[in-house]
Amino acid sequence: MESESSLALRDNAFAIYQAGVAAADPYLAVKNCLSASARHLAIRLDIGDPSKQRLGKWPKIHLIAFGKAASAMAKATEEMIPESLWAGKGIAVTYYENVATLDHTEVFGAGHPLPDVAGYKAAQRLAEKASRAQAGELVLTLVSGGGSALIPCPVDAISLPEKCEVTRLLLASGADINEINCVRKHLSQLKGGGLAKLASPADLHALILSDVLGDDLSAIASGPTVPDPSTFHEAIRILQNRQLWQQVPVSVRDHLQNGASGNAPETPKPNDPIFEKTGHTLIGSNTISLNAAAQMAKHLGYEPVIYSDHLCGIARETAEHWANTLADFQKIHQPMAFLAGGETTVKLAGNGLGGRNQEMALAFALFEERKKLDADWVFLSAGTDGRDGPTDAAGGRVDAGSLTRMRSQGIDPIALLSINDSYHALQASGDLLITGATGTNVADLQILLIHPKT
Repeated sequence: MESESSLALRDNAFAIYQAGVAAADPYLAVKNCLSASARHLAIRLDIGDPSKQRLGKWPKIHLIAFGKAASAMAKATEEMIPESLWAGKGIAVTYYENVATLDHTEVFGAGHPLPDVAGYKAAQRLAEKASRAQAGELVLTLVSGGGSALIPCPVDAISLPEKCEVTRLLLASGADINEINCVRKHLSQLKGGGLAKLASPADLHALILSDVLGDDLSAIASGPTVPDPSTFHEAIRILQNRQLWQQVPVSVRDHLQNGASGNAPETPKPNDPIFEKTGHTLIGSNTISLNAAAQMAKHLGYEPVIYSDHLCGIARETAEHWANTLADFQKIHQPMAFLAGGETTVKLAGNGLGGRNQEMALAFALFEERKKLDADWVFLSAGTDGRDGPTDAAGGRVDAGSLTRMRSQGIDPIALLSINDSYHALQASGDLLITGATGTNVADLQILLIHPKT
């Protein structure tokens, strides 16, 4: 039976998480960036400075949206741009749960984190629409997290199943998002500036909701509208360093080697003239959400501390670092909220069910059991998109009684963690955080609340 104090802590942790998610609301972010009349469209270039705008008299606007927030972003765009300016129906590609019916936009569902045939077909439609844009027209592109997997458009020499196998191997190896994106860019017709190349000579502007730490535009959705500084040589080196070179399909090795030898075109680089007519606006990010979470924590009576604004690494190792660091806070005298934002990875050692946030939550509970933190605490780790790995959970929310609840159900949490089965461990203790799809994605949030014992 959970104590009243523990229940309050759990509720507060969820409220702080919700504040972070709300700060990344893609619908409101897009509406704040656009203003239009029958003949003009003004696009805000900096959400913090309304005076910085891109103003154009584009006779036709082609709408392309992809990512987990695509439906919400497209809906906001429909409400802001007069119908007379639309160049036919827009195209949006999003995760199946986020599919919505819109007036001027066809919305397609697709697979994530592994691409699927539906995404491949939608990506082809999207590429065709971008290619039809004429000089003097605008391709308005709405980009959000998950776009890399949702619009797979492999080069002709590689099949979709072969590209999926590369993504699966990279994810299982513990490769970070930058490594994964580098390889995917060099197997794709859209990523790494490919979409901007297709849209040229039309103008292009991208409204971007970032799920990448540091907001590197070339990394968000694998940078389809921006120059790509990475190379074929780097992609090969990543696969070799991850001991995957001999495991990826032969067609992939052949294509990358052809590119490294100059026999296949490199991704567009910063000096490419196709980027002279492109622009970008960052409309949301993990940092913005982390700051909103800190404000909510303060409102609820906690002293907020940003533990990390760039949390990365292997999930269970990161959990151990948290536990070791917080051993210094054994004698706290006021409620504290330690907050982090980022995106960890999981190195697979078994065939269990879970995700990086669930694994971090379970690992944190196990490490805290050994540290015996002398305070009431709750730890929440969850994706802002409401999905953690191939599960229906956003993440996990554990407390000092979590492991006891698991063991009372006949669960061995250490054994399940060893096979990456955090989902069933947290399910047994009632610690899965299930929110449903949120319609946004700015990576993950971690929240540790500590109350001094009375």
